[in-house]
Amino acid sequence: MKRSFDPTELELMDRPQPVSAELDRDLENIRELNRWFGSYALISMFLSRWIKPGARLRIVDLATGSGDIPRLVAEYGRKVGAELHIDALDHQSSTLEIAKKLSAKYAEITFGKGNILERSSREPYDLVLCTLALHHFGEDDAVRVLERCREMSRKFVLVSDLQRGFFLSTGVYLVTRIMFREPMTKYDARLSAARAFSFSEINQLARRANWTNFGHRAFPFARQAIWLE
Repeated sequence: MKRSFDPTELELMDRPQPVSAELDRDLENIRELNRWFGSYALISMFLSRWIKPGARLRIVDLATGSGDIPRLVAEYGRKVGAELHIDALDHQSSTLEIAKKLSAKYAEITFGKGNILERSSREPYDLVLCTLALHHFGEDDAVRVLERCREMSRKFVLVSDLQRGFFLSTGVYLVTRIMFREPMTKYDARLSAARAFSFSEINQLARRANWTNFGHRAFPFARQAIWLE
């Protein structure tokens, strides 16, 4: 199954738009998909490995969407007594507005607008996260994203995404036919399945980005992750 990617065809959530009930609902659906289909469990596994009681860490979440991953990280930090400062970045102003409202009780999180391909930091972060964003890019830009993640971190990097294949395409089709039938969610989810990288392709992208001694593993529900530590 070959990857299908047209840079002129944006996912609906990536297109310039005001805050709307449709966008709000779509972001809620994404949070539910993350919760039920493995993204939260995947990330939590690495948090337990990397964030220890009493730790003080600077963390950035790239392409944060509605901020559910930073909130997951903040909750874990509170649970173990770690002092965390989390920068959550996204290019979409309306999405950030929704994320800020959902995160009002999390002083640990600072939201900002930023292009993942251009973002840099004067001071490296301890942990760089990028979740379900890599498939939004063509191969060359995906390599640039991975380069940026590596450059921004002095300790840990975790990039997780979908894994293209029959299970993903079939699962997305069924889920968007039975459960998540809103037009934006259905369109974007099916496009994401076609754009996802295979396991070997992600590995090759990391090597092109000069990642060395990195981990790479498949996870349940057509998820995969690469990481540096």
